[in-house]
Amino acid sequence: MVFLRFIGVLLISCWLPFAVAADEEKPKDDYVGYIELKPFIANFGGPGKTRFLKCEITIQVGTEDAHHAVNHHMPHIRNDLVFLLSAQTDADVATVEAQQTLAKKGLQLVQKLLVEEEGEAMVNDLFFTSFVVQ
Repeated sequence: MVFLRFIGVLLISCWLPFAVAADEEKPKDDYVGYIELKPFIANFGGPGKTRFLKCEITIQVGTEDAHHAVNHHMPHIRNDLVFLLSAQTDADVATVEAQQTLAKKGLQLVQKLLVEEEGEAMVNDLFFTSFVVQ
């Protein structure tokens, strides 16, 4: 009986370093970071009745370098997103599908800016976490 316990402890102690090593060998590609932008408030719709749009945007990045690059270029990113939001019409924000299309346009805009500034797109996705039209 004591011998079986000894064998069990021996097997566990031999296996434990391999389990720890397996955890340490995880690829660094598992990084997912989210950057919450300050809320946007923009008027849109062109001449006529003034319409307002308030939204919150979160950007998804896949590396810490991308996280730093987005934060570094944040003023430029916010500027371009404000102009994108201001250029919309009622139809561009009226439905969920239209808002998803707007999010894709925002993603493309941010990726284009980062390609120009950093040489690669760096941003994986862009989400509206809040979207209110008045």
